[in-house]
Amino acid sequence: MDRDGDTHQPTREFPEYPTGESLHERSAYPPDPGSGVPARAGGGPARGLLWLLGAAALVVVVLLGVQATGLLPDFRNPFAKEQTDRSQPPLLTSIRDLSRYVAAEGNFQVVVDVQNDRRNVPDFLLNERTLFVGAGRVEAYVDFAKIGDGAVVVSEDGKSVEIKLPAPQLGETDLDMDKSYVFAEERGLINRLNDLVSGDPNRQQQIYKLAEDRITAAARDSGLADRAQENTRKMLEGLLRSLGYEKVTITYPAP
Repeated sequence: MDRDGDTHQPTREFPEYPTGESLHERSAYPPDPGSGVPARAGGGPARGLLWLLGAAALVVVVLLGVQATGLLPDFRNPFAKEQTDRSQPPLLTSIRDLSRYVAAEGNFQVVVDVQNDRRNVPDFLLNERTLFVGAGRVEAYVDFAKIGDGAVVVSEDGKSVEIKLPAPQLGETDLDMDKSYVFAEERGLINRLNDLVSGDPNRQQQIYKLAEDRITAAARDSGLADRAQENTRKMLEGLLRSLGYEKVTITYPAP
């Protein structure tokens, strides 16, 4: 049976249980490195990560600031699309003096639907169909350079004048490519293969020429020349009356 004096003495099998006072005394001293108890990290890894992020942000700000000042070259995409223009300078071929009075202008639009195929051949093999919307303009003018001698007759009292003008003419059709476009196009398999092997760069030119011819024909039937004739007469009458002529007569050759 144990004695009373040995009841509260610690042994190897039953070490002393730490009390509140002993814990308070242990907290006042730093941990012993050799005791095997790990010390607190004190935020070391987290603090290092913050320093690293702050340094990276500072470097980015400095680079952007230096680039804004123009000291460094621009950072560009090495695979960016580039365009090289090797066109030759324009060459002046001729200059021509004009004496036309453009009295009217007509704007036209035509739809060209052309199909080229072969008999007894399916369309999916050999077929070429183009639906083109063409927009163009035609000018109607009077060429004053064709006014011959004796075409202008002034009365003896200087109060009347008679002018014989040439008939109005229609200019060439000007196809506006900004307003013209291919609406639809169908091509067979053989046609597409032919384009890959030996494409025809002038294939669209045939469509453009057909659109211009149809616009020119429409301008002839539109009465554009008659409109130019009437506008030219009004212009000359107003101009000559402002010069003091009381009677102005404008005539054109018979159609």
